[in-house]
Amino acid sequence: MRVALLLLFLASLMAAPPDWPHYGGGPDQHRYSPLTQITPANVRSLRAAWTYDTRDAFDGSEMQCQPVVAHGVLYATSPKLRVFALDAATGKEIWSFDTNQDQKTLTRTRIRGLMYRERGDERRIYFASRHWLYALDAKTGKPVASFGQEGRIDLRDGFEGRDPRALSVGVNTPGVFYGDLLIVGSIVPEGLPSAPGDIRAYDVNTGQRKWAFHTIPHPGEFGYDTWPPDAWKYSGGANAWSGLALDERRGYVYAATGSAAYDFYGANRHGDNLFANTVLCLRADTGERVWHFQGVKHDVWDRDFPAAPSLITIRHDGRDRDVVAQTAKNGRLYVLDRDTGQPLFPMEQIKAPASDVEGERVSTAQVLPTLPPPYTRQRFTEDLITKRTPEAEKAVRAEWEKLRKRGEFDPPSTQGTILFPGMDGGGEWGGTAFDPTSGFLYVNANEMAWKVKLAERKMPDGETTNGKELYDRYCAACHRPDLRGNPPEFPSLTDVGTRRNIDEIESVVRSGAGRMPGHPELHPALRRAIVDYVLTGRSSEVRGDKPTPYDVRFTLDGYIRFTDPDGFPAITPPWGTLTAIDMNRAAIAWQVPLGEVPGSGLTNTGSENYGGPVVTASGLVFIGATNYDKKFRAFDARTGKLLWETTLPAAGNATPAVYEVNGKQFVVIAAGGGKWGAPSGGSYVAFALP
Repeated sequence: MRVALLLLFLASLMAAPPDWPHYGGGPDQHRYSPLTQITPANVRSLRAAWTYDTRDAFDGSEMQCQPVVAHGVLYATSPKLRVFALDAATGKEIWSFDTNQDQKTLTRTRIRGLMYRERGDERRIYFASRHWLYALDAKTGKPVASFGQEGRIDLRDGFEGRDPRALSVGVNTPGVFYGDLLIVGSIVPEGLPSAPGDIRAYDVNTGQRKWAFHTIPHPGEFGYDTWPPDAWKYSGGANAWSGLALDERRGYVYAATGSAAYDFYGANRHGDNLFANTVLCLRADTGERVWHFQGVKHDVWDRDFPAAPSLITIRHDGRDRDVVAQTAKNGRLYVLDRDTGQPLFPMEQIKAPASDVEGERVSTAQVLPTLPPPYTRQRFTEDLITKRTPEAEKAVRAEWEKLRKRGEFDPPSTQGTILFPGMDGGGEWGGTAFDPTSGFLYVNANEMAWKVKLAERKMPDGETTNGKELYDRYCAACHRPDLRGNPPEFPSLTDVGTRRNIDEIESVVRSGAGRMPGHPELHPALRRAIVDYVLTGRSSEVRGDKPTPYDVRFTLDGYIRFTDPDGFPAITPPWGTLTAIDMNRAAIAWQVPLGEVPGSGLTNTGSENYGGPVVTASGLVFIGATNYDKKFRAFDARTGKLLWETTLPAAGNATPAVYEVNGKQFVVIAAGGGKWGAPSGGSYVAFALP
């Protein structure tokens, strides 16, 4: 085995491709670079080689893009989704393409990478902005006129029985290429109405759709009986928002899906809900299902699989095994045979509590992987209540005692239930990094508790309604019934009239903005009643509409992190970690707190983190991600020892890229900040040795 690994390592050094042409480093999602110029011995000498300011940052904006690099050119996006090309050695702009087309940016937008493809002399960039999928000439930044209509296609088209104008569909994480196919997942609203999460393949030259896999099965399709009979007509979600992986030799594409809409109450989607919360293996040429593994049945906890699958080879039972490694928000790693989807390690059968919320029927039979061990703590027990100050401990304990806490699958309740790890993981969208020479897999994680509480609302009766009832129906799940939201992720609306004029507010309610879905299906009078209520508090009566399958009786009383009165986590540190898992032993090799939260009065706290790691053949793990300290760090890949850190202009809530130009190795990261109130930025910073 050691000889084989050595040969693999030497082969990688000889090949040592200098580029980073694919999101995740390659279609296998390894986030691994064979470059070795920067080493544990010299990493302390890293310096900023260039900085590119996009000049697009605004208050609350984010920038989560991992650049792609090919032939000495770096491609990335700005906080306003302007796409640009830079000289990868100097950071000098070559071209820029603005998708906004003179439209005002009303809220933050997120895109985590671009898709680069070359065939012969032809080089293209594919990406999505709003509901459009674009193809650009990578040399000029001009739209490719032969793709769709003047270089773009409408992602809302092609959903059988759905009005495209009423849908909100985008692609925030890159897909994969297979031959002349571009295969993508989607980002759709988490509340109803929502588009279904079809995985779709398009002709790279014409934009014509070639196949679609229905993650909410249609009549006659496998899994149809795990939903109500008409769910395919009205339900949504179950979407592969976190990206895809490709095994080109096998001809298989792998996807990991999120929960079905509505996320936290499923009375209108009784059943296990295949293919939500599922790792899927599809034939890349046809979209035909090869196998599936469902991680959570009938999810009401927002337990999306948060990152694309990683296709790795490990040593197991004395032989090499090709597997799928899938991180999860619950802080566990699922390891599945790449050909069959069967778990490599035993699964624990869990009998989950039933729900006492009227109309809800959760699945009480769930499973969890036993190996590798969890990379986060699994339950918020009494001994983990914060000891930061006596006052903080007292306040948190009083709240903790009022909340339900029966473990991993304790359903949401009107009483309030602790969700730990919380809605942002556990595992995060940055995914894992894998070193094929050591068998180590690296994952960053959050250890924050959240509170999940349901609020009952009045159902429509077909008679009159009013602005408050409409607000509760369409807006309160994110912005809370009292309009206070959970800033900055879900802004307060109590003073929205001081930030936006009435036309802008009506535009957002109609068309959506950022992650917020629009409601073009509503009669203008209903939208105006919502706006009037938000701006004035007046709940004017309007003619109501009849009940629909989109209506749910219970909605979330806001996205609320469990914190102490000073805003620090209710749980003891670490609040964020970086973990190395030895996949050949299915064991934790090392774990360290990742980041610091300033002002807590504690040290070595770890921090909420958003983004992911990369690992190099020389034995370094690079990661930004920490939300509050703005640090970019390098760790020893074998031991977890911190070897180097620097402060970025804003938090590096993104995944770095590693590349080489003219014999010099660079590591670049987006410094966009903006998460949970952290200052926003708009710079890309590239580091190299002097």
